[in-house]
Amino acid sequence: MGAGPACGAEADDAAADAAADDADRGEAEDTAVADDAGGAADADDAGGAADAGEAEDETVAQRIDDAFRPVAERAADVMFWDPFAAVGLYDPVLYGDDGEPLLDEDGEVRETRVPIVVVWLVFVSLFFTFRLGLINVRGFGHAIALIRGRFSSPDDPGQITHFRALATAVSGTVGLGNIAGVAIAMAIGGPGATFWMILAGFLGMAAKFAECTLAVKYRDISDSGEVSGGPPYYLSRGLARRNLPTLGKVLAVSWAIFAIFGSLGGGNMFQANQAFSLASETFPFLEGNALWFGAALAAVIGVVIIGGIEGIGRVTGRVVPLMATIYIASCAVIIGLNISSIGEAFSLIITGAFSAEAAQGGILGVMVVGLTRAAFSSETGVGTAAVAHSAAKTREPAAEGMVALHEPFIDTVVICTMTALVLIFTGQYDAGPGADGAALTSAAFGSVASWYPYVLTVSILLFSFSTQLAFSYYGVKCFDYVAGPMFSRVCGRRELATHIYRVIFLACVVVGAAASLDAVVAYTDMVLFGMIVTNTIGLFVLAPEIRAELSSYLRRLRSGEIAPRPRGST
Repeated sequence: MGAGPACGAEADDAAADAAADDADRGEAEDTAVADDAGGAADADDAGGAADAGEAEDETVAQRIDDAFRPVAERAADVMFWDPFAAVGLYDPVLYGDDGEPLLDEDGEVRETRVPIVVVWLVFVSLFFTFRLGLINVRGFGHAIALIRGRFSSPDDPGQITHFRALATAVSGTVGLGNIAGVAIAMAIGGPGATFWMILAGFLGMAAKFAECTLAVKYRDISDSGEVSGGPPYYLSRGLARRNLPTLGKVLAVSWAIFAIFGSLGGGNMFQANQAFSLASETFPFLEGNALWFGAALAAVIGVVIIGGIEGIGRVTGRVVPLMATIYIASCAVIIGLNISSIGEAFSLIITGAFSAEAAQGGILGVMVVGLTRAAFSSETGVGTAAVAHSAAKTREPAAEGMVALHEPFIDTVVICTMTALVLIFTGQYDAGPGADGAALTSAAFGSVASWYPYVLTVSILLFSFSTQLAFSYYGVKCFDYVAGPMFSRVCGRRELATHIYRVIFLACVVVGAAASLDAVVAYTDMVLFGMIVTNTIGLFVLAPEIRAELSSYLRRLRSGEIAPRPRGST
């Protein structure tokens, strides 16, 4: 879950280091330990009580970790298995100029691996890019007109506008990964990793089109006008139409369960934890007040999510442009100050992408690092964005697919690229493996002015907050899909599922701000993998329908049957 959610993972060497969330998690743990140590120094009795409480908390955390860790590690073994190295197609060991294997900071031999999950996501992106006739290029301009409402009608079914659907989806993907993750990728792969991030983001646009087109086609609209959609609906209904009802139902329920856990963990608790860690570092008066911070954050989130997707859409429709403006404008200032070196920066990116010595990882190494970061950042193939886009007001499934094209473009091509340029201009990209991504980006901002890191902090806090809003909606829709029918049968009140999930979600905000989250980060990798597998199987089975929807839409658009509404009309 991108950078929105905690989608960094522990894999072998280079692939593992490319996941920004592991680095961020380490920083959060260091801050928590420092806070505990400071509190213990106040007095002997108080220190003893604090130590006892800490030990108890660690015991509980360890129990949770022991329960999740084995399963999560087995899933990670599959997720980051390298099929090419397994069959001996190449030697994954990295060698220095002297021909000796390179060692990491722990003395272990460094390797560049090609994780199976990255191979699969790149294949999915390539497949739909060519299957849909380069829709990521052809549909880009038309998508802008759709986002502006030029083809919208007040009578269109749905709950939110194209723009608010896009804003909600973007809020779920733009996050810590776009800041810390890019820095980690460049520290490992050099500036050339940026090229592969951009390419992967471009290809991922077609996969977003596919899943969001299906989301609108197979969504459910209740008598009250409430929309429910996304992978659970197009997997169950779409595959049933192709005489695969059992497979469709299994995939749908499995995806929904994975998404529920992901929304509470990576999309919520991890975000709260990292938000408090960063906020307490920047504003020292917050130290030791994690529970109060979490309670305040939960209160604000609760006020927003009680309004459903309309409330979330209204807020993200304002927060996303605000946070994007703050961050992009801040990056633009740094880029503007170094505009005379822009040609040299892009030269580093392009030559580094194909340099055999790139960050001592070779062409393969830098490619893997860039593709991995982009795949996780944009959540290509995960399916979460389809839940948000399904609520859009439209009669045309392919129209919302067009709108969704801009999500990976904003997330990866724009924001990740600007982060990369800032790191290049300030010289903060060559720290090497093991570097702290958030610290590198903060140092890059701090090189401009001492107060500039505060701007970065505000941006990250907004990223985190908006991600939690988006994932609260994803989670509540999936919880309703799984548990709603049971509540309807047992007590005749299906809406209880929504209320129960929201209470759980808000409680997790408070817990996440104050707890150590080793287990959460570990199992988030597992559920991410599960969501990717179940969703992309359905996308391939339904690929003919996606292409048919696109062809029909483009044909009617060319003929004038689908036309923009007259200017000035409402």
